[in-house]
Amino acid sequence: MAMICALTVRKLKPGTFDQFREAFTEQFGGTPPEGFGRFNMVRNSEDPDEVITFGFFDGSVEQLREVAAKEGYQDQLERIAPFVESVGADGLYEVVEERNA
Repeated sequence: MAMICALTVRKLKPGTFDQFREAFTEQFGGTPPEGFGRFNMVRNSEDPDEVITFGFFDGSVEQLREVAAKEGYQDQLERIAPFVESVGADGLYEVVEERNA
């Protein structure tokens, strides 16, 4: 079974991180969607308006898209849109190597 990393780099409108974070995580209820073993949101320490979100999904790209549709991904994008200035890298990436300590 494949593992997919869903990753997006966003530049937020200045001073909107808290609103963005709340809107982004609202639907999760504190836990990542079905199939995601891990989710992270990180902020650039030099530029707090740059935020990267990524999560690791156990399954295929097609399965991830099915879960995203079921979980309301499009609604999430609409909720966070007012806080996003621009989007950089945004894609589904196959994990080809993983190393842990």
